[in-house]
Amino acid sequence: MSDMVPNPSSIAIRAETSVADPNSCKFTVSRMVHPGGPFFFSHPERAAGSPLVERLFALAGIVHVLIAGNVVTIGKKESASWDGLRSEVGTVIRTQLLTGVRAILEAPRPAPPGNRNDDEIREVVQELLDQETNPSIAAHGGKISIVKVKDRNLFIKMSGGCQGCAASQVTLRQGFELMVRRVAPEVVDIIDATDHASVDPRVSRASPAAA
Repeated sequence: MSDMVPNPSSIAIRAETSVADPNSCKFTVSRMVHPGGPFFFSHPERAAGSPLVERLFALAGIVHVLIAGNVVTIGKKESASWDGLRSEVGTVIRTQLLTGVRAILEAPRPAPPGNRNDDEIREVVQELLDQETNPSIAAHGGKISIVKVKDRNLFIKMSGGCQGCAASQVTLRQGFELMVRRVAPEVVDIIDATDHASVDPRVSRASPAAA
């Protein structure tokens, strides 16, 4: 059985329920979800550090996730219904792609909370930006920089394709912020110090789906 998941953005997703296994459904996405693979997650614990998979396991009834290129295959409990679950899975996939952050990450693991000062927080967040965040959003012409860390509050600036983009807050709150909370749980707040109203006209604006 094949259905088109409702598409509120430019990302099209086709859902196909397996004939051999009605508890398995393949979601083929019009954009790359994560290169390479397959990457198989048999339980939520294995999803730690992979934002898309963590969100998928948060849906009721999901028992395993397989990601390969632009295809996400979901396994559900027999008691769960695909009727509402298909749309929920599609929403999670689109939301993750809108962040511009990789679906599967190998981010540094957090140290015990409460042990870092401002300089140490800046160091670990800068490592995260260098290794994971900025290489991911660079594909959309964006960049995030640290302005300062004061009293464990992280001030950042978004530039390039992220400055003034309609989806910049999606990238910040549903992508970068989740990653920061994982590697530096001491951070009290993440403050966007970007002047989004002042955009260099020489920088082309990406569409909301590509920010």
